[in-house]
Amino acid sequence: MPKVKQPTLLHVTTVPMSLRFIQGQIDFMQSKGLHVECLCSPGEFTNQFIEETGVPVHTVVMSRRITPFRDIVALFRIWQIMRRIRPTIVHAHTPKGGLLGILGAWLAKCPVKIYGMRGLPCMTETGMKRGLLEITEKISCLFSNLVIAESMSLRKYAIDNGLTASRKVIVLGKGSGQGVDAENRFDPKKYDRSAIRNDLKISKSTLVIGFVGRLVRDKGVNELIEAWKEIRERFADSLLLIVGEFEPQDPVSSNSRNKLLNDDRVKFLGFREDVELLYAAMDLVVLPTYREGLPNVLMEAASMMLPIVSTNIVGCIDVIENGVTGILVPPRDVKSLIHACCLYLDNKALRKKHGQAARQHILTNFLRGRISDELFAVYNNCQIVNR
Repeated sequence: MPKVKQPTLLHVTTVPMSLRFIQGQIDFMQSKGLHVECLCSPGEFTNQFIEETGVPVHTVVMSRRITPFRDIVALFRIWQIMRRIRPTIVHAHTPKGGLLGILGAWLAKCPVKIYGMRGLPCMTETGMKRGLLEITEKISCLFSNLVIAESMSLRKYAIDNGLTASRKVIVLGKGSGQGVDAENRFDPKKYDRSAIRNDLKISKSTLVIGFVGRLVRDKGVNELIEAWKEIRERFADSLLLIVGEFEPQDPVSSNSRNKLLNDDRVKFLGFREDVELLYAAMDLVVLPTYREGLPNVLMEAASMMLPIVSTNIVGCIDVIENGVTGILVPPRDVKSLIHACCLYLDNKALRKKHGQAARQHILTNFLRGRISDELFAVYNNCQIVNR
């Protein structure tokens, strides 16, 4: 009998680092009989990803900004790759990767086209740029067979703002693209807090506020620094631990950057792969972001039994139960941010109570295995429907 060809699943993302969104699912999907490949822009993380997963990665230069001529060139190259490898399922993530991946799959006549809606840049834009970004989202949704929104609140926003029809967009479980590895990597019982703090040269008594993420304006970094100015005065034995890198797109102000880098009570670690160790050293995680799909940082921190201060926006409201697992404040509201952080820093019992509730919320709603099961069921159903 002739050998039956494995269905090929092709993930498309704009930048290599976004491959982390799907890395935790690869072994599972391969065990279910799918051949997995990826496509993204070239970058340092690409080779590391190939070494860690053994998954082939095709590279095409894609700009995160709107660049019509370069985007057309990228679309042509993506179409060529898809015509060659003939994927059964194209799952395209992030705004630009989603747009070019879905259009390339449509032109290449790939049977199943899924757009992973992980966040909407149009949320924080105005005028012509907002309109253009909304049009690109509508195109990605229109040419896909299915849209998977990363959270319930993101799904509602997309429908309410006319980006896609309600019948076309779903959410896996309670939300998330791949869930969180709460039973292994992000289990606080696995880490020695004292030893980690010792390695970081942080004393046992120090109150550590953690920020994990890209250092850009949309993450609320300017507000965090303004809030920190007052918090550091109120709590003499406190420290701000920053894990992430400055990025040229949507940059924080030069004044804010200088304040971060020149404060002797700010420990700036840059990008780190071992964030689970760093969470173990923290007392509180803060993410005063303006827009999200469903932030992995909040799921990871909650899984590590940490209370969280974040904003009452799309995505964050799906992870945090306000007053139960964390505190939600309005975006750009420095006074509310200060008040929420101080509530936790002043009250160890409250930190412990909300941290325990946060981990239980993750174990109940966002475990990786459950999300993977649901996603495979979606892939399987789409293949059957589109035969």
